[in-house]
Amino acid sequence: MRSEDLISSFGEIARSKDMDRDTLQIIVEDVFRAMLRKRYGSDEAFEIIFNPKQGDIQILHIQEVVGDWEVEDPVTEIKESEAKKIDDGFAVGDEVAGGLDVSEFGRRAVMTARQTFRQRIRDIEKEQVYQEYTELIGEIVVGEIYQVRRHETLLMHEDTELVLPRDEQIPGDHYRKGNMLRAVVKEVRRDAGSDPQVVASRTSPVFMERLFEVEVPEVHDGIVEIKKVARIPGDRAKVAVESHDEKVDPVGACVGVKGVRINAVVRELSDENIDVMQWSDDPQELIARALSPAEPTNVSLNQDEDPPRARVEVPADEVSQAIGKRGVNIKLASQLTGYEIDVYREIPADEEDIDIEQFGDELTEETIGKLKRIGCDTGKAVLELSADALSRRADLDRDTAEQVLEIIETEFEKGPGIIESIRQGRFTVESVQAAEGADTDGTTPSEAATESADSKSRGDADEEPPETGAPAPDADGEETVVDGPAPNEPEQADGDSEATEEGSDEEVEEQDEIPQSPSEEQQEAESTPEEPEVRS
Repeated sequence: MRSEDLISSFGEIARSKDMDRDTLQIIVEDVFRAMLRKRYGSDEAFEIIFNPKQGDIQILHIQEVVGDWEVEDPVTEIKESEAKKIDDGFAVGDEVAGGLDVSEFGRRAVMTARQTFRQRIRDIEKEQVYQEYTELIGEIVVGEIYQVRRHETLLMHEDTELVLPRDEQIPGDHYRKGNMLRAVVKEVRRDAGSDPQVVASRTSPVFMERLFEVEVPEVHDGIVEIKKVARIPGDRAKVAVESHDEKVDPVGACVGVKGVRINAVVRELSDENIDVMQWSDDPQELIARALSPAEPTNVSLNQDEDPPRARVEVPADEVSQAIGKRGVNIKLASQLTGYEIDVYREIPADEEDIDIEQFGDELTEETIGKLKRIGCDTGKAVLELSADALSRRADLDRDTAEQVLEIIETEFEKGPGIIESIRQGRFTVESVQAAEGADTDGTTPSEAATESADSKSRGDADEEPPETGAPAPDADGEETVVDGPAPNEPEQADGDSEATEEGSDEEVEEQDEIPQSPSEEQQEAESTPEEPEVRS
């Protein structure tokens, strides 16, 4: 084959690949040098002259003239006698340049050259694709769907294949061959010896940012900046925006008149709900905005943990809104702000409640942790949920959820213990001196004390209550020392309190019980040691 024919075939391949002239020249020289190395072992003694305009190539073999008996390398050296056959003027030390014809390489070498040329073009194409789409990472491309597979969908963009994996597709999307689809270039993978793989995505937060740039001129021009995007693809998203112009409302600009602009983005994302909020550099204010539609009453931060945590208190009727269905709202707020958010129900000052951690002796740490993650940090917050709702939201099985509700309900029905009630000032402690025997009317000292307490609780008007610490006559004439304050006297600074009407009701209920026989009462009074009596 002549060199002109070979170069002509190279040119046709290059034109089909839309390759420029300089690149073609480099490839042709590399191909011929590979042929020379294969035949002569080295290409240092050769020079290649390629003219892409005329489509011809010339190969020169340059050798140094040496003595007839001094030739060591026949590739780079030539005998003086052989050089004189070419031109009598050559002498030792001169350089002789002789031409080589492509046909001298043989048919097999020419076929190898063609294959090498095609391979070099493919390598250059791979490099071009890699460089082109590496620069397009984070940009929107529009491709035609040409194949839908089980785990991926293939798009064709400018004769380049793009892969849209299943996990980069919006749940619920359905693709048909031939349809046009918008996606963002996520990454370009390159393995040794294989074609570069361009991965597209429709679930990336960057895709939503680019859609806003397309639909909102203020975002495209940089007047409104999208600070951060948090998404649960196909479900819900939160977008924080900031305006660099005081006259431009960033939220209004993104939403548009009657929601025209944001609706275009929503349709592209398969009706994904989008909340647009204004960005704030204050983490507490940003967290409060991110938990919308809930309105937190207090936000406290803990920067010492990694990641940092935030404790958020919201009204009792807004806990479910702050957490959201399946925890979507609080999850997006955490992604947007960078804080792990713990939602707590705000407890009014006059409401009695029990911290959920106080049930640690009956509930496991894992169960308590799950309850706190859904905002049930107190007993009453848990009781606001049904067993089904508690099981679903806290990821508990039904039996465990019912057991948790039963434990907490039992604790609230039981109420505070005696010691706790004394500490809170609900009871008055009186020391009663027991008589050696029964009173003249047949009542024991304990019964006399009970009757005294009953008369005080009923508010007898005939008898004035004694002052604090004053001796009170007992049924048998002895005195009873009252340690607590008088019933009508206000509470003192030491925390003592007067007997409450609640305690009086309890005494009345105790009197409704079946009385014991006189003999049994007498035996009980004699056998029971004298103890301080707790009375309401």
